[in-house]
Amino acid sequence: MLIVIIAVVGAYWPAYCAETSTGCSHDDANYVSSVLDGLRQKTAQLRSYQCGVEYLFSQPVLDSKTLREGLLYYAKTGDKSKLRISFETLKQDEEPRQKHIEHYIFDGRWLTHIDYQIKQVQKRQLAEPNESIDAFELAKRNFPLIGFGKTEDLRQQFEVNLVGEPNQIIHLHLRVKPDSIYKDDYKTVDIWIDSAKSGLPDKITTTTTNGDIYEIKFVSAKVNEPVDERVFEFTIPDGFGKPEIIPLTR
Repeated sequence: MLIVIIAVVGAYWPAYCAETSTGCSHDDANYVSSVLDGLRQKTAQLRSYQCGVEYLFSQPVLDSKTLREGLLYYAKTGDKSKLRISFETLKQDEEPRQKHIEHYIFDGRWLTHIDYQIKQVQKRQLAEPNESIDAFELAKRNFPLIGFGKTEDLRQQFEVNLVGEPNQIIHLHLRVKPDSIYKDDYKTVDIWIDSAKSGLPDKITTTTTNGDIYEIKFVSAKVNEPVDERVFEFTIPDGFGKPEIIPLTR
């Protein structure tokens, strides 16, 4: 299963700290709360996001690593949002990097997976015809993609702590709570944010319950800049089989 975890922490958290009466001392929970509130402010303003993606999957027990690289696009108009993750290359352990194309495209109702290796397309319905799911709500269910949703969800599902002294790079450590919906999948999530630039993560690492590690880096991110709507369009390539259609499960 593709695991993509994106957590956006607000670029304006310093201003938020200055405006609060509690301040942002990192010696207590107020500092972490200010960062999470910055996350809420930033995500409320988010209309588009695009970046390069470096996605590393490590299995320490097997001494195995798989690196995939590609692009991510997100766009929101009104209450509707779209998401596309396109992987282009794959590198297994010390083997040379090779072409490896996979697309994941979500339009609010349907999640489409286009796999060029096996020449198959799968379309999975995730909402009723008159409904639309936010792309990041989808991600929490299926990938999951954590952080663009409500900050209270983070507080409910994780124990959130600051690692080290706060400076340009902010490191948050999230430990899954015993009753969390993620308790069977993950142990911890670590997020590194460059507060001097966009305020968005440079890197996020998760550790699963069986010890596997997922690491994702975001490269050359563009925030709230125009996204060409054509990136969310697709056609089934020649030579592919008939798409597998999976209706909504009720």
